[in-house]
Amino acid sequence: MADRGRALLLNSLREFEWFVAVDWSGAQGARHKAITVAIAHADGGAPVLVERQRGWARSEILAVLREDLPDNALVGLDLGIALPFNDASAYFPGWDRSPTDAKALWAMIDAVCEGDEHLSASSFVDHPVASAYFRRHGGREGELFALHGQSGGRGRFRVTERAQEAVGCKPYSNFNLVGAAQVGKSSLTGMRVLHALDGALPVWPIDPLPHDGSVVVEIYTALAAIAAGRSASKSKIRSFEELNTALANLGSAPVGGSGAIDDHASDALITAAWLRQAAGNVALWAPEGMTRQIAQTEGWTFGVP
Repeated sequence: MADRGRALLLNSLREFEWFVAVDWSGAQGARHKAITVAIAHADGGAPVLVERQRGWARSEILAVLREDLPDNALVGLDLGIALPFNDASAYFPGWDRSPTDAKALWAMIDAVCEGDEHLSASSFVDHPVASAYFRRHGGREGELFALHGQSGGRGRFRVTERAQEAVGCKPYSNFNLVGAAQVGKSSLTGMRVLHALDGALPVWPIDPLPHDGSVVVEIYTALAAIAAGRSASKSKIRSFEELNTALANLGSAPVGGSGAIDDHASDALITAAWLRQAAGNVALWAPEGMTRQIAQTEGWTFGVP
């Protein structure tokens, strides 16, 4: 972003009151223990989990985003908000139905998956054409998963994911649906949710940062862990003691508890505290590698400079 644009952003950068982190899941089923929500307030204090006894449903998260979100909230969703585009000037090169921007991509995925329950996305990854671009379970790697052998078989990456690598993270391709660390299913189900918002909530940077009100951003919880003094390889926190050390490094009050903690809960808690600290950093809203075209097609991960 040009220096003039950065200066204008700095002069207009607004303040948020609430910071919400959502650790997401693309798994099958109605409710998911892995979907975890934490919230922090601008005035300080410890972040707090917002729990559901039987786990959150994706439809419930959508309802919160549309209807029950606190005013003036920065909401981080731990998923990819688009697929790679910049490397081939298309999401699905060679397919005449390939969308031209992120919002059209969301609409396409949602239309194909209209009959899939619980905002899942199985119909899209099993689509007779789209499946050629994904790596799926059972050794089913589509012939277009890695264009021209890119990334040593790791698949295609967005510009923001290359920038994640530069700060020590180890991203996975959103076209990869295999392995414990894959983010493809989460991202595709998340895109259905983003489409269902239907403009009720802006999604930065696909939508511009609004002057007031709430906004959704893509997060990568490893970035919060790194900011809190962890390494990317040890970003997962599984005890209250480690969590409170990380929170202290972010200037946050500790949470109550001792012993083991679920790493989805710790991811959400530490990321809510990190969003509170990071939201006022103008450089994170004006990353050097993000052009307008990239913002509209691939989006960006908040926190990647």
